Amino acid sequence: MIIYLATREVFLQHVREQRIEEEVRERYIAITGHKVAATEFRAWQNSLQCVGNVLQFKEIPPELGVAIEYKIHNTAKRIDLLLSGRNANGAPAAVIVELKQWETVEPTELDGVVRTFLGKGPRETTHPSYQAISYGALLRDFNTAVMEHGIALQPCAYLHNCTDGSGISDARYGPYLAQAPVFLRHDNAAMAAFLRRCLEVGDRGRTIERIRDGKAKPSQQLADAVERMLKGNTAFVLIDEQKVVFEQALALARRIREGRHTVLLVQGGPGTGKSVVAVNLLARLLGLGLNARYVSKNAAPRAVYRAKLTGSLQKGEYDNLFCGSACFVGCPEGFYDALIVDESHRLMTKTIYDKEGENQVKEIIHASKLAVFFLDEDQRVTFDDIGSTAEIETWSQFHEAELQRAELPAQFRCSGSDGYLAWLDQTLGIRPTSNERLDPGSYDVRVFDDPVALHEAIRQANHSNQARMVAGYCWNWASKYHPNAWDITIEPWGYRARWNLSKDGSVWIMKPGTVEEVGCIHTCQGLELETIGVIIGPDLAFRDGQVVTVPAARARTDQSLKGYKVGLKRDPQAIRLKADAIIRNTYRTLMSRGTKACWVFACDPELNGWLKQVAGGVEEF
Repeated sequence: MIIYLATREVFLQHVREQRIEEEVRERYIAITGHKVAATEFRAWQNSLQCVGNVLQFKEIPPELGVAIEYKIHNTAKRIDLLLSGRNANGAPAAVIVELKQWETVEPTELDGVVRTFLGKGPRETTHPSYQAISYGALLRDFNTAVMEHGIALQPCAYLHNCTDGSGISDARYGPYLAQAPVFLRHDNAAMAAFLRRCLEVGDRGRTIERIRDGKAKPSQQLADAVERMLKGNTAFVLIDEQKVVFEQALALARRIREGRHTVLLVQGGPGTGKSVVAVNLLARLLGLGLNARYVSKNAAPRAVYRAKLTGSLQKGEYDNLFCGSACFVGCPEGFYDALIVDESHRLMTKTIYDKEGENQVKEIIHASKLAVFFLDEDQRVTFDDIGSTAEIETWSQFHEAELQRAELPAQFRCSGSDGYLAWLDQTLGIRPTSNERLDPGSYDVRVFDDPVALHEAIRQANHSNQARMVAGYCWNWASKYHPNAWDITIEPWGYRARWNLSKDGSVWIMKPGTVEEVGCIHTCQGLELETIGVIIGPDLAFRDGQVVTVPAARARTDQSLKGYKVGLKRDPQAIRLKADAIIRNTYRTLMSRGTKACWVFACDPELNGWLKQVAGGVEEF
């Protein structure tokens, strides 16, 4: 969908008459039937006049195509400005321009992320060069017209209110700036010269029309590249039942039909290989020419598995194969051949960003011919998590979908010890099992009397970048706005640490040098390491011979129990039971991230002492 499409001459006429924003608004209302927000209108008013200042340079071809607000097929992504013509080789070409009204920009430690004033205060957001690059990758890899017509794409960004380029052009963003240059307030002449080099001749918008009319389908080049990366990558080798489930899903994919929905529900506990099967399935389905995506609610699994697949921590063209679970609101029925949903237990009704959404399970089944859900109900860790067998069954029936089931029974994490997971369920009070005490030889569990000693032990175990600290979310994220502040403080041991969220975000668990930081449920769920150090916060305690939960001990900045206080007034018994399950599931998830070892410290002295007893007589550390 394109809101406004004209030649350079017509666009400049609208600019000179100071009615370009009115033209865009009228066309937006006519096409969408929705009103235009005042903030959106002001953005057009401010930005498009500045664009006119660039396009009025004489070297710009008069018949250049100009498109405003191009919505990329079946995504929430919109390209602010798309210009088209032919390049020096005579090939059809388009320039993607990301427009920003920012006046100041600060660099951050996060890859491809800057900090600027948005809304009511400073916020972290995507670097505009990376943003433009990602839009180009979406078109290049998923638009049939770009592939068939050999359309050359060139991204760039225009910060027309910014005069200080020190933040936006910081050296750490070099790889992105090399691909998508940034132009500031006083760079109009330079930007005009750049556009002239990319687009020597105008085409009256014909290339833009081709892009608009192209179909969404992964390119064969992309599919081949993913399959090559998977071959020989030991992190994604299929073992035993994993191979069986993979082939079962593949068989269902081979018989998908228009107008029909199929659902495969795959259940498996921690370490059973759900994510390994999901990534293998993505690669194979792309190789078959199917329009497939890997989906997860949390960003961490997407970022880590993309990095493991490509061998690079840096954002890149393959990011678009890995998408969030809120991407399918308003998607045409059966648009995707297959959606592979990892961590399905974390699906929600809707997020603050998709106000029109109703239910992510419903929307995913609707948007796909085949939906594969990987599920572990005991890993629901927030009030918003709705993913369950019952939920998937309900919406499968609603869509008249064929529902098949599979299971991944064998787990390869925790030294392959099912006994440890059973002991964990018994110990945390999730469900009764016969494993009241841990077999000392089954898995390396250690209980520490001192969090400082625990963190030091994790440092020593990190010789192959396979050990990290995690904790229950019982401490506020103070370092978000005050980088030198400590987040986690535990007395009387003088323990001080920061959450991993500020610098390394989703790839913290595999980025070298991050062992000093502490992860939480939101950045480690679905992932694994050899050795995990777990700080059990004051939200879990031991009283009168039982493990009890203390919801009030959760951090103010944690959204997992959002609505707990209101729920206490409406239905105190129900909300307490729900919070109790969330806290226990959180620690079950944290304590099952280690493939070889889990070392623990509990803030509650009674709980720490009891853990030593039931952990099979482990030594004190």
